[in-house]
Amino acid sequence: MLHPDRPSLPSTPSEIDLSVSLGRLRLPNPILVASGTFGYGREMVGFVAMERLGGIVPKTITRRPRPGNSPWRTVETAAGLLNSIGLDNDGIDSFLKHQLPWLLACGAPVIVSIAGASEEEFVHLADRLDGVRGIAALELNISCPNVSHGIDLGTDPEMCRRVVAGVRGVTKLPVIAKLTSNVTDIVSIAKGARDGGADAITLINTCQGIAIDWRRRRPLLGNVIGGLSGPAIKPIALRCVYQVRQAVDLPIIGVGGIQTIDDCMEFFVTGASAVQIGTANFAEPIVSTRLLDSLPNALAHLGTTRLTDVIGTLILPTDSVAQAVAPRSHQPLEGQPHAS
Repeated sequence: MLHPDRPSLPSTPSEIDLSVSLGRLRLPNPILVASGTFGYGREMVGFVAMERLGGIVPKTITRRPRPGNSPWRTVETAAGLLNSIGLDNDGIDSFLKHQLPWLLACGAPVIVSIAGASEEEFVHLADRLDGVRGIAALELNISCPNVSHGIDLGTDPEMCRRVVAGVRGVTKLPVIAKLTSNVTDIVSIAKGARDGGADAITLINTCQGIAIDWRRRRPLLGNVIGGLSGPAIKPIALRCVYQVRQAVDLPIIGVGGIQTIDDCMEFFVTGASAVQIGTANFAEPIVSTRLLDSLPNALAHLGTTRLTDVIGTLILPTDSVAQAVAPRSHQPLEGQPHAS
């Protein structure tokens, strides 16, 4: 609910500038859909005006087809969703032939998400995609197991740097590194991505968790451990955006628990240049365009018609401004409480 002493600014669509730059990647607006929650887009036809999206990040692809993990693959939690899909996909050949042409015809920038079990697999995928006309950027899903070394590529700064650098060496496309929060120092991983030549960083991937049926004394997920997403991880995602923004000079895409315009604005003010909508797509397929429609009014609340005016404008509670940012009752812009 807007405060009566802060009326909305009169504006027309031509006066409102929602465009953002992520390094060399220019997007018409900051509302993207996250990989793994939007399929290849076909499932959303009839719900979402694809051409209005700031970007589509389709389901992650790998070098070869993957059957994914055994069921069950998803479990609802009190404030989110646990998933253990296992990168189920038909591989890059099928993607290039059957999915990408349709996606490129949708009218929104397409950011292709790729994953590999080694640096070599990431490089192979990037090399295959480099010459494909129409792709806006690559997002590196650096959070899958490195089979040969037994650790996650995304949990070691040097391995992260090597993966990004390897990809950077074979493609002219903008490279976005999607990082895991399952580390003790997210800043060191982000610096590794920067040093490897990343154009931007996506924060964050899911947080590890499990769900248990205590009566049967069994895990609910077939793979036992899954990735937690949804409102439960938003404070973690905001913390990662804040820490990386302070230490690494790269554009950030924020993702994690976003479902209201207040969530979006929290990420923007903290330092994200764009956001990805993930788990909320399952419950409300039109959530992305609803949030896009709400952005002008939210910007007016801060006295501007340009998104870039609010990115990274968080006022920290130093001695001189502590009183100005003292906690006060929260009034959601959309007039509804956050889901829990």
